[in-house]
Amino acid sequence: MNYPVKLLISCCFVMSTLISCAQQKEKTAKPVIKVTMSDKGNEIATLGAGCFWCVEAVFQELKGVSTVTSGYMGGAEPNPTYKEICTGTTGHAEVVQVHFNPEVISFDQVLRIFFTTHDPTTLNRQGADAGTQYRSAIFYHSDEQKAQAEQVFKEIDKSDLWSNPLVTEITAASEYFEAEEYHQDYFSLNPNQGYCRAVINPKLAKFRAKYADLLK
Repeated sequence: MNYPVKLLISCCFVMSTLISCAQQKEKTAKPVIKVTMSDKGNEIATLGAGCFWCVEAVFQELKGVSTVTSGYMGGAEPNPTYKEICTGTTGHAEVVQVHFNPEVISFDQVLRIFFTTHDPTTLNRQGADAGTQYRSAIFYHSDEQKAQAEQVFKEIDKSDLWSNPLVTEITAASEYFEAEEYHQDYFSLNPNQGYCRAVINPKLAKFRAKYADLLK
């Protein structure tokens, strides 16, 4: 094979490789963060505040909230299972995705309820639940959500609501993985389960008393 032909083949091979790499990068590129909207124009908030059974039970009772789903966010492993999450090695946090109508309840109100219905001062822990999967976290879906989260964080941190500094993580939303079916609507379906009676019931009682005007 003469030199010009060999050079042409080599050039074609290099170009093919570059195109393939570019296509692969395009597939794995981080998406631009935009406000995530659900059906009927509802906005989505993604929050981590310890065990998602508790957080789900709280936000399900608010006016303007259409759905709340439990899941995982913030880790590197794809399609994690609950068993894997419980090891604390995947990097994911237990979260809820709250679909809400911003004309009925604002993101600001959602954040203030978030900061007052769990302890945002304990690093990687909520009560007896310990591990990075139980960290306090706000995963924002837009620059607007980020700005609001940072503002509310500063206000709460400077207030006398909590005696210790806030440790809540504020980070861009990453891929969300919905938790297994048996985790969804957990409190409503299992009100007499031990954890529900000992932990969730007292939390809900305090929440209902404080936010009675916002309940469905």
